[in-house]
Amino acid sequence: MTTSPDLPKIIGVPGTEPSRQESLIEYPSQFPIKVMGHKVDGLVAAITSVAHQFDPAFDASTIELRESKGGNYLGVTITVTATSREQLDELYRTLSTHPMVKVVL
Repeated sequence: MTTSPDLPKIIGVPGTEPSRQESLIEYPSQFPIKVMGHKVDGLVAAITSVAHQFDPAFDASTIELRESKGGNYLGVTITVTATSREQLDELYRTLSTHPMVKVVL
């Protein structure tokens, strides 16, 4: 199935997905990332440090925190300036493999 250049690309419909090189995100843009880990000392500092690695202008004052109902976990939302898909992929990979992090969305 081929698509006409005039037809929109629809995710999940064969023949209409964007190629690996195309992106639905315009760069640069502000991009929120939600990170969750056990509520322990150093979690926010660790996430902030990783954010600075990928966005040197990252503003830590924009971090949003949300404690879980039971108080055992902490949700941390960071908003980075996304400059490329590769940057975001590597940022997600770095956060996901961090020993203090349980989930990255």
